[in-house]
Amino acid sequence: MSAMQRWLSGLTGRRIGADSVGNVYFESRRDYMNYGRKRRWVVYAGAPEATTVPPEWHGWLHHTVNSPMDTARRLPWMKPHKPNVTGTPDAYRPSGHDYAGGKRNPTAGDYEAWTPGS
Repeated sequence: MSAMQRWLSGLTGRRIGADSVGNVYFESRRDYMNYGRKRRWVVYAGAPEATTVPPEWHGWLHHTVNSPMDTARRLPWMKPHKPNVTGTPDAYRPSGHDYAGGKRNPTAGDYEAWTPGS
């Protein structure tokens, strides 16, 4: 995020809070034009990546809830938020994937490619 955007966010909006990653959340001081409610936005701590917004803040950003979820009220089955790693070296690759060796276990009635003229 540019320095100008951070500065303008402080002027036109009020800071609501921050998450564990360091993203800062803002809400406009007055209702947005023809929107009927206040505008909400996030200033990302690092690269602008939407998957770094945890579920506690996602609902608030999209006006689903009026206040962000309390992070202290986590249930035992709730896992910590992890960003989407698709397209990165950390992405899941099954055993037959080209980047994971490209070899897969043969199956019964394994696939046989069609060849023209046969």
